Formats: sequence, structure tokens, C-alpha cells
Amino acid sequence: MSAIEHLPNQDNGLLRFMTCGSVDDGKSTLIGRLLYDTKTILADALSAIEKTSRKRGLAAPDLALLTDGLQAEREQGITIDVAYRYFSTATRKYIIADAPGHEQYTRNMVTAASTTNLAIIMIDARKGVLAQTRRHSYIAHLVGVPHLVVAVNKMDLVDYDESVFERIRAEYLAFADKMGLSAKGFEVRFIPISALAGDNIVSRSEATPWYTGPSLLEILESAPPAGQHKDKAASEAFRFPVQYVCRPQASDDPALHDYRGFMGRIESGSVKAGDAVTLLPSGRTSRIKAVHLGDAAIAHGVSEQSVTLLLEDEIDISRGDMIVKTAEAPEPRKALRAMLCWLSETPLSPARTYLIRHTTRTVKAKLASIAYKVDVNSQEHIDAVQLAMNDIAEVDWKLAQPVFADSYAENRATGAFIVIDEATNNTVGAGMVL
Repeated sequence: MSAIEHLPNQDNGLLRFMTCGSVDDGKSTLIGRLLYDTKTILADALSAIEKTSRKRGLAAPDLALLTDGLQAEREQGITIDVAYRYFSTATRKYIIADAPGHEQYTRNMVTAASTTNLAIIMIDARKGVLAQTRRHSYIAHLVGVPHLVVAVNKMDLVDYDESVFERIRAEYLAFADKMGLSAKGFEVRFIPISALAGDNIVSRSEATPWYTGPSLLEILESAPPAGQHKDKAASEAFRFPVQYVCRPQASDDPALHDYRGFMGRIESGSVKAGDAVTLLPSGRTSRIKAVHLGDAAIAHGVSEQSVTLLLEDEIDISRGDMIVKTAEAPEPRKALRAMLCWLSETPLSPARTYLIRHTTRTVKAKLASIAYKVDVNSQEHIDAVQLAMNDIAEVDWKLAQPVFADSYAENRATGAFIVIDEATNNTVGAGMVL
């Protein structure tokens, strides 16, 4: 009986996870194996992969082709862009991000990690912990991915030797302790696998009798759902960035003539009718009149729901404003200290003005200083006067108007921002408020 067949019929919620690691560690093959063994590949997609594999002289389908969607990726046998795939089992739905392994595509990995709740760090059993393994682990830790699964892949090429697995486990734990991964709230698990042969992917393998832990799919099935890596208690601060003001103009319903709803996504906390709220940046106060989900009124809205809020008072609110509970209002910030991942080929310049987009609010900003740049491999702090593509640094920004940010450690949604080039409108940086 497979691991899927004996799972109980329940809904464990959505899980967003990613695969990352060095080049040729088997990230794309692992995702292909998961899709193949859970029978979630469409017949025409499988037929196309088999045809391409035969052209390459392969006896079996190359499952890595399931995620390598760009022509350049298939020709070179590498992953360049972040590939997203979706599948489901009897108990939950998944969104998978396959991050590229090459160092020049580190910025793509940052993008993928920012929305995931679990990261699978791939390690080639023959090579052990490499520089890119450390880089991706550091980024996953930096952007707050709370659950790491270290998958020691290609165990079939080292004869499923337990001592190889234990050596890599000890080497990674030494690095993880230095990086602070053992801190409260982070979980690191280890599993020996062969993505090519399917060992310990969906069901536990007889080739590793010394491994008594769960299969990879069993780990994924039991992981906390997306958005629930920490306690989503009612006491969590309520944050509601306004995206759109809803004013129906042409309606036959008289009740909608005076309708004024504020639409957006609840980034954290919960809200219900009667709650006292403060509107930022004006500082005016009111109470929640009703919470609507679609066309229906609901008792209360919770984190990650997209809702419409109605207020008891007529107050001028627009996109970029934020609604918070009065007792939990954040302090306005006209200066930000943050960890910054620079994504652009054009270096970060202190002489230029940039745009910072925080939730739905966009303000002009200038770089005040670079405290240090991080050597991801050694964790050392290096003096720097500018940042090049893929650099990670602690920096200070001066803002033209205030933003209402929490620290990233407290709130991933309101502690994050992106940096935009004024001239090109390209996203050139991603930041996490300290």
C-alpha cells in the first residue's frame, strides 16, 4: 500500500514549498518524481517527456523536464527561472517552487523563498555541503522559511551508505548552528533519498533499512499549512492594507447607493464588526460596521482572507492606507533599517532616488548607508560602499513619506518591501525590515 492510499481523508490545507540547493543536486528530478509517483502528471505531458527522453538516448523518462519549462533549460539541462507546479493528494494541495541552483540566479531563489513555508535543501550525497547549499540555506533562513528538510539525494550512487548520510548531517548541523537555524521557531529534518530511483519519496525504501523516519511525502503531508508557521492567535496584530475602494455606481439595489467598502487582504490578525480601528496615515478612528467576503457578510475575517470592510463613519481612505486595530497601531517610520537582497545588474547607488513599495503604499526613498555586506558562505560581515546583483546587506533607507511596517521577524507581510527603479519601473531589490 502506498503512502497516499493509507492517509486519512482530511484537509490539511495548502502547503507552499520549494526545492533549492546547488547545481545538479536533483531538484527538478525530485519534483518530477513527486508528480509522477502521486499520479498527477497529465498523459500528454508524460508522452512529451518520454519523447524528449528517447531523443536524448535515455531508457527512462527524464522527470526533470516536468519543471524545466524554458527551451534554454531543456537544452542545457539546468534550471534558470523559478518553475511553479501544482499537485494534490487526498489530504492537501501543494504549490511547489523549483529554484535554480546557479549562483547568478540567486535573486530568483529569493523570490521563490519569500512565499514558501517549507524548503527542501537538496544535497548530492557524493559532494556533501557546497557553497550554494550554504547560500540557499542562509537565504531561506533570512526570509523566514520556518521548516527546512535537508534531502541527501543520489544515495543510490553511494550504495545507500549510512555513514555518508550521517557525515553530511553532522556537517550541515555545524553550519546551521553557526547560522542560527537552531533558534526557536525553525525546524530542520534530514532524509536520505534517491529522486531518480524514488527511494523514500512517496514511501519508505527497503534500500535504507537504517532510516526509520518518514518518507518525504509524509513530511509534506504533516507540515503546517501555508501561513500557519506561527500561532495565528486572535492576539496577533491586525494589519489590513487597503487595495481598492468599492463604490457601486450602477445598481438597482437601494441598499448599495451609500455602500462604501474598503477591499484588501488581511495580512495578519483577525477583525469583526464592532472592533475599534485606526486609519493610517491620517490617524482617524472608527469602528468596523461589517465584514464582507464576496457578496456575503461574515462574522469575522482572518489572516490571508481577501475581504471588504465597512466602517461606521465616512472617512476618506484610499489605496496605500492601512486599517489597524486602535490598540495595535504601529509607529510610522520615515527611516528603515533592513536586510536587502539586491536583484539588479545595475549596482545600488547612494546618489539615486528609488521607490519603496510596502504593502500597497509606494514612497520615494534614498539609501542612507550600508552597514555591512554578508559573505553568505562564511557568514562574515564585509564593509561595502555599493551592492552588486545577488549581494545581501544590512542597509538604512531615508523615506519621503512614512510607512507602517512591523519587523520582518514579527510579520512577513508587513515587514517586507521591494525597491523599484524610478526610471525603468523594474524591481531591483527586496528588503526585510529589522
